[in-house]
Amino acid sequence: MADVRNVEALQGRQSLQFVENCVKSSASSSREKCEECFSLYDVDSDGYLSRDEFLNLCKDVFVKCNEDEQSLTTLVDHMLKLLDTDQDGRLSKEEFKICWCYWLKQVLEPVSALVIVDVQNDFLEGSLSLSQCPAGQCGLPVIPVINNMLDNVQFDVVVYSKDWHPKDHISFLENVNIRPLHPSSKVKSEEAKPFDTVVFDTSPLTEQVLWPAHCIQGSWGAELHKNLKVVDNGYVVNKGTSPHVDSYSAFWDNNKLSQTELVQLLSKLRVTDVYVCGLAYDICVGFTARHAIDHGFRTVLVEDACRGVDLENIEKTRFELRKKGAVVVQSDQVGDMVDGKLRAAELGVQAAVNVNVALKLLKTGRV
Repeated sequence: MADVRNVEALQGRQSLQFVENCVKSSASSSREKCEECFSLYDVDSDGYLSRDEFLNLCKDVFVKCNEDEQSLTTLVDHMLKLLDTDQDGRLSKEEFKICWCYWLKQVLEPVSALVIVDVQNDFLEGSLSLSQCPAGQCGLPVIPVINNMLDNVQFDVVVYSKDWHPKDHISFLENVNIRPLHPSSKVKSEEAKPFDTVVFDTSPLTEQVLWPAHCIQGSWGAELHKNLKVVDNGYVVNKGTSPHVDSYSAFWDNNKLSQTELVQLLSKLRVTDVYVCGLAYDICVGFTARHAIDHGFRTVLVEDACRGVDLENIEKTRFELRKKGAVVVQSDQVGDMVDGKLRAAELGVQAAVNVNVALKLLKTGRV
């Protein structure tokens, strides 16, 4: 007698292959293929995908990454709630058509970008070397990990971010005296030390961690490390270029007053999935990943390609990113994720969030 589990696994692979082929079919046959896919999972032929029928679809689509059976079920329930526009606990054919065009497209045909954050000389061997920070983590080991991904993973887009500070930048300890501090600042300028936090009397008030001068525009310290592979078709995004506000994120400054060109670049290139790595885990990498999620990108943090400043903040960053919907993986999983051999259900939730937000905007006439 055949092993039932093996038969179910084979059926799942066959169903998934059918769904993938349908999604990749030409636009002219898309409607027909959508109906075929719907019928495949509408086992009782009642014209709806029940919660259990939708769960079966998701079990085929989401190839186990980190989640167990129980967490997968929870994530699927979350996706169904987001995609079920009339909230009757099931998907009608009309609702499934929206899933087909927008949700499954993101899941089965993602466009991936690797965003390499601030792998610069000053953070590795210069004035703000991570090895001198509280966590004592040397940043150099991230370079071979990142290079290996660049050599072996077929990312659609590669972006390098760089701190690119003017000499009078607000984050430099050496400049603490050139701007007035607000009375609420617990640290006075004459007492300030590296890694202290002060509050500048600016509009808006600016809370700022003080760092040794680093990554000054045009300096050796601001350049990408010589051992980091720079691909020919890669993009470079400079951040922290204003003297008056720091920019941890490769998307926004810390006061969210201005943004870099990164979101426009990724949107223009139709990127759906952003893989984030680099320096420092709990500062610029973490902020970049948070903002990637905020912009609707399905976000993956490549943990062994990161090093950080403070061990407690590294743990906090990991927890917060997972809570927001990011997936935290090791670099040896990335190739299979980009190739579709691994599909994390958490990223399916982000795809469903994107569809839900878009539908709400359409309903209110804001797009």
